Formats: sequence, structure tokens, C-alpha cells
Amino acid sequence: MSAIPITSADRRAAIAGLMAEARERTLMLVDGLSDEDLHRQHDPLMSPILWDLGHIAHFEELWLTQNLDGLIEFSEMPGIYNPFEHPRATRASLPLPGLAEMRQRLAEIREKVLARLELTDFDGANPLLSGAYVYHMVLQHEYQHNETILQTLQLKLGEPYHPGTSYLVPGGRSQTAGTWNQVPGPAMVEIPGGEYTIGTDDRAAAYDNERPQHAVSVPAFRIHRNPVTNGDFIEFIDDGGYEDSRLWTAAGWKWLAESQCFAPKHWTRDGDDWIARTMDRVSIVDSRRPVCHVSFHEAEAFARWASKRLPTEIEWEIAAAWDPDRGALKFPWGDDDATTRDANIDQLSFETSPVGAYPRNVSPFGCYGMIGDVWEWTSSDFTGYPGFRSFPYPEYSESFFGTDYKVLRGGSWATRPGVIRNTFRNWDYPIRRQIFSGFRCASDV
Repeated sequence: MSAIPITSADRRAAIAGLMAEARERTLMLVDGLSDEDLHRQHDPLMSPILWDLGHIAHFEELWLTQNLDGLIEFSEMPGIYNPFEHPRATRASLPLPGLAEMRQRLAEIREKVLARLELTDFDGANPLLSGAYVYHMVLQHEYQHNETILQTLQLKLGEPYHPGTSYLVPGGRSQTAGTWNQVPGPAMVEIPGGEYTIGTDDRAAAYDNERPQHAVSVPAFRIHRNPVTNGDFIEFIDDGGYEDSRLWTAAGWKWLAESQCFAPKHWTRDGDDWIARTMDRVSIVDSRRPVCHVSFHEAEAFARWASKRLPTEIEWEIAAAWDPDRGALKFPWGDDDATTRDANIDQLSFETSPVGAYPRNVSPFGCYGMIGDVWEWTSSDFTGYPGFRSFPYPEYSESFFGTDYKVLRGGSWATRPGVIRNTFRNWDYPIRRQIFSGFRCASDV
């Protein structure tokens, strides 16, 4: 996310521009969908898309009108768009409006928000407005729901989702035009042991779970230079990885028995070939691309099969962010904001890219692709850092701390640039596969 200028007038103009662009993308993704598709619950794990749109609208209304003065009465708007009142599996039964009415509601709320923005003072003591934090928070919330909507569209029942040709990236469906498709060096990179800085003290855009910045002491370790590819994962399948109980934890083996999975989600067998579906495109699995739509349990089993393990999230961040000369970087390539020239992000490729397609997407330690393509599972439970303080509400992060969720890092092709950085922490249940998730392995030295 680009830094918002310092003067209040410039801040207001920049915020309004960012909000307009975010809304344009949201509506672009649902353009052409029928009201039936928008109302339908395509999977119990996902909301009807109209619920996501309503939630985007009412979260914005709550935080950029009602809570803007810092007197926080609610963290989520009461009513049908409150995620705690209405779990995902029940949302199809809610009285959701049609798209035309929803678009009108989105526009009405945005009009109120922009009118209030013109009166906003960023120079006072309100911590929500310091650095325009609350506006960044609401923008990132919409960006994140864009990715959630894409997860739903990948699961869409009936006719597959057809990305509109008017907004595909130049050159076609995929951002894979790069000719540099070799990442030089050994399969694993060795990271020396020592003291490193993790997290951030940024209070303009970073979420509370990324703070505070703190020092950690880490033994030397090795980590894959590249994410695990489809070709790597096919070797695991062909070697009986899904049938060998020794490779799975008790929880993983139980999940496997219940789910009857035998390959990454959206893969099917066609003779000697594996076929994968991405939105409306069905093709032979490309061995060069990062494996996607695998659960934590599958990633962990693969790592054990390969005589390795999953990295901790601390190891992952060190490998992505640490420069021995400059310290912790915001992105693997440095501190300038992420663009589609740097990594496969921002949704409009609608698929992963072959490893090596983005030559700049290499960390100082030599790890490729740590931003974009696939979220990467780590072995870490989602907990607060030492000195964590909830802000501006505990239900964003703190309510999810514990052993139920595993941390994922790095973003995916479906992640917008304004909501990814080396310190960003995603989390989900270890059984989840509808997310755009992959992994890389690590080992002790």
C-alpha cells in the first residue's frame, strides 16, 4: 500500500483515490455474475458473495463513520453482516438483497464516508487517525475480501467463473511472460544462527498481530530456495505419500481418512496425467508452478517424506526479510512497494506462475517467490508476539490466538499489493484447502 502523503489535504485525496480503486476491483470481480450465483452458498466454508459485499459495506460504515472518533461501541456492525452472529454455514439463509440494491447500499455508505473524510483531522490524539491507520485498515479489509470472493469463485457450482477479458493482465490470462525460469543455486539455502529482528512497529498499516518489532535468537537452519512445485508434489503422490501413515500425524491421518483426499484440491486423474482446474481453465498440471490448494496436513506429510520439516514463521520471515547489511526489509527485494512487476500478486493472472518468472522476487539470502503465487504454510501456531497489545479491537487477531490455527505467510496470486508484506501474518485451520496455499520446506543444520 502506497504511503499516504503527510498534509491533511493530500491525505484526503490519496485516501479517496485508494478507496475508489478498491471498490472498482471489488465490483469488477462480481461483474457478470447472476443474482442466483451471488446468493448461492457454493461451499459451506464460504459465504454467499452478496454477504461478502454487504460485510465490506457495513464494516466501512462502522469504522469510517460511527467509530471514527475513537469511541468504539462495536467491532463488527450488528445485524446480518456480523460474522460472529452469523457463521459462514448459515449465511445463505439470511435475507440478502440483490446486486442492484447492494450496489446502491455500497454507494450510499461510500458517500457518507467521503463526506466525513473531508472533515477528518489527522493531527489530533486519536490513534485511529494517526498515520490514517483506520483508513488503511478498512482498505485492507476490502482487499482481503477480494481474495475471499476469489476463493468462492474457484469453488463456484455449476458454470465455472469466467474472468472478464477486459481486465486480464496484458498478454493474456497469466503473468508468466518472464523468460528467466531458472533460480540458480542449491535446493536449500543455509541461514546462519544469530539474533534477528522480527515484526514491525509500523502503526499506519500493519495489523496488531505484526507488532511489536522484537529480537529473536534463532539456531542456524536451511530452507528451500523455491516453493514446492507441482512436479515435486507429484513425486510424493507417486511414491504413495497419501497411503503411508508414517508420514502423517494422528490429526493429519484422521483428516485424510475423513476427507478421502488423494491429491491437491481441484486435481483429477486423466490416464497418466494430472489435470487441474483454475476457475474456467482446465489443463494438465504444470510441473514448474508452485503446488496450490494443499492443507497444512498435506504440507507436513510432504516435508516428512522429503526428510525435512515446515519452517517456523520466524524462520520464514528471516529468510524473506533479513539483509545482513540493511536489517529487516519490508519485501524480499527491499522497501519499495510491491507491484505486479515484482511478484505474481494482484489477482488478474488468475493462476500461479512458473518458478523463476519474476527475477526480482528473491530475498537477500537467495529465497525465491516468498511474496505472491501461494500462501505458505508454516509450523507455527497463531499467537501474539511478546508485548502484543490488541488494537483497535480484539476480534481481529487476539480472539483467534491459540493452537487451533496455523500461520501462513507471503500472500498469493489473489492477494492485492496493499495487503501484503514480509511481516503480514495470515492464519487458518490446518485442514483448509480452499485457500490459495502452498509451502516450502526447512531443516535443521
